[in-house]
Amino acid sequence: MRLLLKLNLVLLVTFGAGVAISGYVSHGFLQRSAREQVVQQARLMMGAARAVRTYTAQQVRPLLAAHDAYTSSFPPQMVAAYSAKEVFSYLRAKYPAYTYREPALDPTNLTDRALDWEADVIEAFRNHPALNEMTGERESPQGRTLFLAQPLKMEAACVACHTTPEAAPASMLKIYGREHGFNWKLGDTIGAQIVSVPTALPLSIADRAFRSLMISLGGAALATFVLLDLFIVMVVIRPVTRLSTMADEISKGVLNVPELRVRGGDEIALLARSFNRMCLSLAKAIHLLEAKSSKRG
Repeated sequence: MRLLLKLNLVLLVTFGAGVAISGYVSHGFLQRSAREQVVQQARLMMGAARAVRTYTAQQVRPLLAAHDAYTSSFPPQMVAAYSAKEVFSYLRAKYPAYTYREPALDPTNLTDRALDWEADVIEAFRNHPALNEMTGERESPQGRTLFLAQPLKMEAACVACHTTPEAAPASMLKIYGREHGFNWKLGDTIGAQIVSVPTALPLSIADRAFRSLMISLGGAALATFVLLDLFIVMVVIRPVTRLSTMADEISKGVLNVPELRVRGGDEIALLARSFNRMCLSLAKAIHLLEAKSSKRG
C-alpha cells in the first residue's frame, strides 16, 4: 500500500471520528437548547396571560362593577380567566401549535374541569406549595407534547364570586348554578395555567440546526483534508519519491544522478542532505577504486 493512501486512510479515520463525536455531542446539546427555547417562549406567553388577568381584575372588572354591569347580568369580559383565554385564542390564529388552558378541580364553568393529567399537575402544586413551575412531556392525540404549568391560587379579586353561593352575584348563579366553583379559600391552589406545544416543533428546530452544523463540519473537514493532503504531497511524498528514484538509479550503477535540491531544516531536508553526501561519497569511492584498478592493469 502506497504511503499517500495510508496517510489518507489515517486522516479519514481521524476526521470521521472527530465529526461523529462532534455530531453526537452537538445533537444532544441542540435538542436541549431547542427545548429550552420553546420553554422560554411558553414562559413569555404565560407572563402575557397573567398580565391580561391582572389588567382584567384591576381595571376592567371595577369599571363594569361601577356601572352595575354584573348585578343585572354577568358579562364574561369581567372574568380574568375568560380574558386570558380569549386573548390567547387570537394568538393561536397565528401560532396554532400552542394551546392554553386554565383547568381547575372544581371550576365554575365545567368546560374548565381538569383532565386526568391536568389534575395530577394541580395536585402536585397543592402538595408542594413552594413549587412555582412545572414542565414535562406527555402523549396526546397530536403526538408527544411539551407543557409548561404554573399554579393558580385564590386571590382577593375572586372572593366575591367563589367563597359561597350566597355571596356570589345572582347573575352568575343563573348562568353557572350553585354546585361548582365555591368554598375556595384565599391562597389555596385551585387550578393551573398550562401552555402546551407539540415536541415536533423543538425537535424540528434542533434537527434543522443539526443538519446545518453537520454540513458545516463536513465541509470544514473536507477542506482541511484536501489541504493536508496537498501539504503531505508537497512536503513528504515528492521528496521521498525523488529519494527513492535516485536510490534506484544508484543501485543500477548510475552514479551521475543530479543532486537533490534541499530547502529548509526539517527531517526530510536533513535526509536529503545526508543522501546527497552519501551519493557523493559513493561516487568518489567508486572512482578511486576504478583508478587503482586501472593502475594495476
